[in-house]
Amino acid sequence: MINEQDNNVTRVYSNEQDTVFKAIKRNVNFGRIKNLTARGYNCLKTRGLEATFREVAFRVCLMTKQEVWQFRADVPLHREWKAQRKEVFEKMPKISIVVPLYNTPDIFLQQMIKSCLNQSYVNLELVLADASDKEQNRIEKTVLRLNDGRIVYKKLAQNVGIAENTNEGFAIATGEYLALLDHDDTLQLNALYEVVKAINEQKADFIYSDEIILNSDMRKLCEYHFKPDFSPDTLRGCNYITHLSVFSRTLLEKAGGGERGAFNGSQDFDLILRLTEQAQHIYHIPKVLYFWRSHASSTASDIGAKPYAILAGAKAVQTQLDRLGLKGTAQPIEGKPGAYYVRYEIVGNPLVSVIIPNKDHTDDLDRLLHSFYEKAGYENFEIIVVENNSTHAATFAYYEKAKAEFKNLQVVHYKGDFNFSAICNFGVQSAKGEHILLLNNDIEILSQDFLRELLSYSQRKDVGAVGAKLYYPDDKIQHGGVFIGIGGTAGHSHKGHPRTSGGDMYRLATTQNFLAVTGACLLVKTSLYKQLNGLDEENFAVAFNDVDFCLRLYEAGYLNVFTPFADAYHYESKSRGYDNVGSNAVRFEKEKAAYLAKYAKILAAGDPYYNPHFTLKYENYGYV
Repeated sequence: MINEQDNNVTRVYSNEQDTVFKAIKRNVNFGRIKNLTARGYNCLKTRGLEATFREVAFRVCLMTKQEVWQFRADVPLHREWKAQRKEVFEKMPKISIVVPLYNTPDIFLQQMIKSCLNQSYVNLELVLADASDKEQNRIEKTVLRLNDGRIVYKKLAQNVGIAENTNEGFAIATGEYLALLDHDDTLQLNALYEVVKAINEQKADFIYSDEIILNSDMRKLCEYHFKPDFSPDTLRGCNYITHLSVFSRTLLEKAGGGERGAFNGSQDFDLILRLTEQAQHIYHIPKVLYFWRSHASSTASDIGAKPYAILAGAKAVQTQLDRLGLKGTAQPIEGKPGAYYVRYEIVGNPLVSVIIPNKDHTDDLDRLLHSFYEKAGYENFEIIVVENNSTHAATFAYYEKAKAEFKNLQVVHYKGDFNFSAICNFGVQSAKGEHILLLNNDIEILSQDFLRELLSYSQRKDVGAVGAKLYYPDDKIQHGGVFIGIGGTAGHSHKGHPRTSGGDMYRLATTQNFLAVTGACLLVKTSLYKQLNGLDEENFAVAFNDVDFCLRLYEAGYLNVFTPFADAYHYESKSRGYDNVGSNAVRFEKEKAAYLAKYAKILAAGDPYYNPHFTLKYENYGYV
């Protein structure tokens, strides 16, 4: 059933036999019809008949529950395709599309070849390395019948595995750049044009795009893969890049050459990890340029049916850790095929200073302390409770009790009006640790090894802030990382999703890179905290202080990390009213204005970790 909301009118189309005319007739809205007519005329005038048809077809398909992916905005119009064929770039490199063949069904073969030869960028060659052990003559005859000089065909003497078969293709390819394509998939007709555009405008040596998974006859949409820009921690958790991948031959040589048979099943993952380590400029094209076919024998259908591929993926991640000198162990995540957890070792025994602002609410604080001491999983920490203007005598009595009950706990007293940033900075003045953990008093730790997990990332030289996975008391996601631009300012990833959800492309189940994480639980090196002068007390006393701090870390060149393997309840109300009325509202608007002014460029460019195909209206990972 499809629900369409517009101007408080809800239309429900549940009968596939209903015509569009009947649907409109049942819900006449003349204002809306007038608006659509004006938009249709404008589209026809400025973009032409084909674009207008696509817009109409998109809406008709929505109303009649048919597939809409064919009418997406990033599918090139015919006139755009023709213009792209004539465009001349400063660099016009030959791109070799390398395809290992193995008993490829004829319809798959023909669709794949057609999608390559009809590219709007014409300086290409299609390299077919055929390891088929049956019907070889059929495949060879199909290729010869096409009689296209851009096709390079080689019949391999034997099938030595997909990695080595691909390498045979690399060996006979003559292009300056190489593109990987599976024998049962197809390319969008502007795929190579967009790649060459990125090579020229972005100086990219490794390029990847978004993709969609279609069913076996390439008619029905199975899944969108809308990806973030390059995210090294995200990549170790899941090969989100996959298709379309294009890279320079020079980069391939720097990365140690072609694919490796020891990683068969995840040979592309191993190669992508090596290539991205060496790349000078990795560029993500946020357009669907690759169509991944899902059928009974494909990994798009179910990688879980190929356990060897899952183990090979873990091996690929482990091998990268070893290459980079990162001490840790990579392992598959149970129940999430193709997803991996890296458990980093703690180097040394650094002291962690935990800063907990508190005003009364001793029940919350007691729950936090008991859960933290029980589940930290790391013993070398101190607790600094920052008392700020409590009014209950019982609160001060509790502090004395807590200092006696919990080791390495002290209470410091902040004087002054409520200013969350100033309170945290005041607490840090008493800290002796090499790392600072900002922690709200309304947190309850759930996972074992909570602090150990956070620290394992904070200790890395390339990491700035580290955040945890937080739930509301009803087991809905409260925090899974922060995206910039949602709601006009910033919002939480997957907010409101069920606790058990793996998220879009495993983004709730694996470690991710983000521009920011919430200050309700934020771990950072003390040296970085002080280098950035802590939270901004003047401009962001209450709101946006955590986002501002993380963005300053990002601008300084650090990765901010969210790990779902440290999780907790956050008892903050879903409908906080603190900033909605009176002086709080005035203060909030002032801080919001400061945030919007300071980060106007980032907001305009868009969050690199949040694909532009997703909506900025809500925090639910919905499509635009």
